[in-house]
Amino acid sequence: MVRSKGLSRLLLTLVLVAVAVAPASASVKLCYNGPADEANNAVHAFALNFKRLVEEGTEGRITFDLYPDSQLGTEEERMELLLRSGMNQPLVNVASFAGVAPLFPEIYASSVPFLFDSYEAAHLFFDESRYWKKAQETFRSRTGAVLLEAVEEGGFLAFTNSKRPLRSPDDFKGLKFRAMDEGQIAIYRAFGAGGTPIAWTELYMALRTGLVDGQMNPAMYILIGSLFEVQKYMTLANIQYSDQFLILNGDLFDSLSEADRQIVVAAAKEANVLNRAEVEASDARQVETLRGKGMEIYVPDRAERELFRERGTGAYRNWVRSKVGAEWLDLALECAAEANGRVATE
Repeated sequence: MVRSKGLSRLLLTLVLVAVAVAPASASVKLCYNGPADEANNAVHAFALNFKRLVEEGTEGRITFDLYPDSQLGTEEERMELLLRSGMNQPLVNVASFAGVAPLFPEIYASSVPFLFDSYEAAHLFFDESRYWKKAQETFRSRTGAVLLEAVEEGGFLAFTNSKRPLRSPDDFKGLKFRAMDEGQIAIYRAFGAGGTPIAWTELYMALRTGLVDGQMNPAMYILIGSLFEVQKYMTLANIQYSDQFLILNGDLFDSLSEADRQIVVAAAKEANVLNRAEVEASDARQVETLRGKGMEIYVPDRAERELFRERGTGAYRNWVRSKVGAEWLDLALECAAEANGRVATE
C-alpha cells in the first residue's frame, strides 16, 4: 500500500513537471481592416506572413484565424475586445491611430506631418528610437497589452477630393474632409477646411453622397476602397508616414514560453520587413493605376511642399501639446531628427 502511494505521488509529480515545461499552445484570432487581398492590402499581406512565420516557428503551438475587413468590429470595438479577451479566446489586432489613440494619445506624437524625410528614417524611428521604446513600455503598463510593431501599411499619405486640385493649403478652404482621428482634423483646420470623423467602413458612402468632399490615405487604400470612383483629384504631399500597430493581448503573450515569445517577436519583425519592401516597391505602381482609372495626380514642388509643412506642422504640434504635453512631442521630434540625420550621412 505504501509502495502504491509512493508510485502515485511520483506519477503525479511527473505529470505536473510535464505540464510545467510543456510549451503553451494557443489558437488566436487576428483581426484588422481591409479585405483579404494580399496584392492590394498590405495589412492582409502582413497578417499572412506573421501567421506563417509564427506557426512554422512554434511548430503549430500557436495558430491564427484571420478576421480581415473589420469583421470583429470598428477600431475601438476591436481594441475593447482585445483588452477583454481571456485565454479562452485570445486576440491580436492590427489597429490604426483611431484604435490606439483613445488608450494611448501619446501615439499622435509619431505622426507629426513631414516628420520623416524617407522610409528609411521612419524604419529607424519605429525600430530603435527612444520614443518607440518608451511608447511600448508605457502602453504595456497602462493597458496590459503589448505594442509590438508599427506595421507599414502603404506609402506616405496623399490628399484626395472631388472638387478641385489641391496645389497649396489655400485650395482647401471651404472643403469638408473625412478625418481618421482628431490629429487629421487639426491638419484640415490649419488649411482652412473642415474635418469630420468617419469610420473606414463608412467612408465610400460618405464621399459618394457628398457628406465630405475628400480624405487622406496612401494609394493602396484608395484602391482597395474603390475611392477613385468618388474622388477625382489626388495630391502627393507625402504628409504623414502610413502605419498601423500590431497589438497582442497581454495575457496571451505572458502565457507563452520564453522561446515562443521570442519567435512571436521575431516573426512580427520579419513580417514587417517583408511588408516594407513590398509597400515601397508597389506605391508608385499603385499611383499610376489610379491615374489610369481617371484620377488627376498632382506632385507639389519643393516650395509648395514647404508651404504645406509650414502651415500644417505648427497647428498639429500645438494640438499634440494640448493632448499629451510637450515631453512626448519633443522626444518624438528629437528621435525623428536623429533618424533623418543617420540616413542622410549613411
